[in-house]
Amino acid sequence: MPTKSGVAMAVSAILLLALGWLADYPELVALGFAALATLLVAAGWMTLRPDLSAIREVRPQRVSEGEKAMGVLTLTNESKRRSPPIMASEQMATRQVQVPIPSLAGNGTHTTTYYLPTNRRGIFQVGPMSIGHTDPLRLMRVGRVFSAFSTLYVHPRLLNVEPVPTGQTRDMDGPTSSYSPQGGVAFHSLREYVVGDDWRLIHWKSTARTGRMMVRHNVVPNQPRLMVVLDTNSLGYSEESFEAAVSAAASLTIAAIRGGFPLELRTTGGGVAASDRAAEGAVSALDLLASATATRDDPGLAALPGMVSMDDSVALGVVTGQPDPRMLSVLPTIRRHFLMVSLVQFASRYAAPPTPLNGVVSLTVRSAEEFANAWNKLVRT
Repeated sequence: MPTKSGVAMAVSAILLLALGWLADYPELVALGFAALATLLVAAGWMTLRPDLSAIREVRPQRVSEGEKAMGVLTLTNESKRRSPPIMASEQMATRQVQVPIPSLAGNGTHTTTYYLPTNRRGIFQVGPMSIGHTDPLRLMRVGRVFSAFSTLYVHPRLLNVEPVPTGQTRDMDGPTSSYSPQGGVAFHSLREYVVGDDWRLIHWKSTARTGRMMVRHNVVPNQPRLMVVLDTNSLGYSEESFEAAVSAAASLTIAAIRGGFPLELRTTGGGVAASDRAAEGAVSALDLLASATATRDDPGLAALPGMVSMDDSVALGVVTGQPDPRMLSVLPTIRRHFLMVSLVQFASRYAAPPTPLNGVVSLTVRSAEEFANAWNKLVRT
């Protein structure tokens, strides 16, 4: 099909022929026929349509905001004749990436890489890809759409911060209970042997005394759990402050996972991701935050009472913007259900000093960088 230049050439040919005929001006007629001949040559060039197959991959599939992600495109010329140079156009959200492809020999293969935009957090569909070629003057273009799709996860930017404070010294050999997960190193009690128990845990003295096979019941000692909640109601945010809040929530989440704390990440819009062991759950948590959006109909901090757990060993960290002060008043009311409650507010600009909240450790900052510095100073002192 004709490009914009091809349409302009066709219109010019018609005008030249018409003006030359009306004005009896043979030079204009000759120029008109020359333009038509050029279009015919371009149309003939289009018959050399390449017969290509394409495979596209995204590497890596998950990156942090600003990190490099590449598309890897492998093209194979299925024809025995040489293909002309072509141009591939990759669609990613509302953006397009142009990838030039050289001429390929018959049955030849070519692999090329190109960078995908990662300057914005989100989960992006990569594709479809359009591959086509034009004539040397770019008057005509033919193409083929490959409906293969890939997904690129651009996670929030991570900052080096301390985990949410618990208000107590962490003791990995601390108290245990019958409800603690089995398989740890802390001794809780003796119980009768059941099929599948490790024979190395048999307590021979108790077995000899009772006449029944007894084993040590080892569990994972109780330890504080962390909960990070991101407010996803848009009324308290600007676009910049919401992105900073998402980055802060992601940083606190990864800090907890790296520290070996059991973690629950929530958004007030209903998103949930959990991690019970170090290095596990990070991907699902970051995927959740990559897709986080702020909306007006989100309940915001009013959703916090519904997140209260019967477990009294949870420390809560809330990340929000500048919501209505009445929204913040919910924090003191749920304070007794947590070991400690921390609040981080992102403000586009400072207005009046925030009202102190009884029993809540509060921090108000304007940017992600300011948050990291102020938070670490607050937690480490």
